[in-house]
Amino acid sequence: MVQWFVNDRSKLSAVKAIGVVSLFALLAACGDSKDADKAKQAAAAPVPTVVVTDVVQKTVPIYAEYVGQTDARETVEIRARVQAFLDAQHFTEGTVVKKGDLLFTLDKREYEAKLLQAKAELEGAMARLGKAETDEKRLKPLAERKAVPQQDYDNAVANLQTAQAGVSAAKSGVVEAELNLSYCTITSPITGLIGKRLVAPGNLVGKGEATLLDTVSSIDPIRVNTTISEAEYLRFFASRNERTSGPGQLELILADGSVYPHKGKLAIVDRAVDPKTGTLNFSAEFPNPAGQLRPGQFGRVRAVAEMVKDALLIPKRAVQEIQGMKTVLVVGADNTVALRTIQPGDTVGDLLIVRSGLKPGERVIVDGMQKAKPGSKVNPTTAVEAAAAQPTDSAASKGAPAAKSATKAGEK
Repeated sequence: MVQWFVNDRSKLSAVKAIGVVSLFALLAACGDSKDADKAKQAAAAPVPTVVVTDVVQKTVPIYAEYVGQTDARETVEIRARVQAFLDAQHFTEGTVVKKGDLLFTLDKREYEAKLLQAKAELEGAMARLGKAETDEKRLKPLAERKAVPQQDYDNAVANLQTAQAGVSAAKSGVVEAELNLSYCTITSPITGLIGKRLVAPGNLVGKGEATLLDTVSSIDPIRVNTTISEAEYLRFFASRNERTSGPGQLELILADGSVYPHKGKLAIVDRAVDPKTGTLNFSAEFPNPAGQLRPGQFGRVRAVAEMVKDALLIPKRAVQEIQGMKTVLVVGADNTVALRTIQPGDTVGDLLIVRSGLKPGERVIVDGMQKAKPGSKVNPTTAVEAAAAQPTDSAASKGAPAAKSATKAGEK
């Protein structure tokens, strides 16, 4: 009885052992099958196509932008310098007037009368001068012969000098009257854009002060005033010999983001750095033949700050940020992808200067980065090749609906 029980336990253990071995064998077979399937899938999966570009090395300019505001090179206030009623306006507001153009006229009748009065006073002074000269000439020889008292001759000489002074005063009165009369006709002292009038005809102007009537500003060329920090000035000054000289160095970016079509030049650099702000003021001049720019507009002046020699350039879209590090995907000679950490520099338009991490001629991925993994193979193509292949695909996609339509038409 005891032996039978022992034999049965041995048989049960043996059965269990066989089952475990069979289970492990089955699992191993399944694992081998999965690995085989993965290998087959990897072999059957197509190599992803990516767009690459070469790392370019060349000398490029680094631009700096400074916020500025347009201003007229010349601004003149048109004022009434004499007291009179404003008679008429002879220009259209908001238009360009030329130097010497008639702007306003004042009521001049009062000043015409004062001019006539001044001329009459001059004639009277001239008559008194003539009589004084005659008396002096007549009494002089008599006084020399002691025929008349010396006092009479001395009085004649004094009267002559007084008459001469009276003539001079009368002449100055005529000049003043003519000047006041000329102030009744107001012309433009410069060529420029005139603004909105501040006083309408019919009003009394010039009472107690020179009344402001309007303002004229020159607009061609127009200036843009801006400031530059001391550090930027030193950087700009250090690379002055590497930049090309000429009026086309400066560009103006308008408030809507567009670039002004005419290039500018540096006009004025201030004498000293402002100790309160640490900035230096400068002015640039831009041609404005069409009058597009008006005083008071805001914009950004773009200038070449320095020239970077033999800079390594890649498109900015090729750069990724991983854990605070700037990286790119590089395609090697065997089309294997490698992850590369770079040190970025300044930007030049859509390009980025790479200070370290890449070499000239290496290929970086710019499109299809999500399909590429470090260590995997890719099918690299250029942007030109990708663009050339795109119309064929679009034509094929357009052709399918057309064929379908033709089929439906045949069925009908």
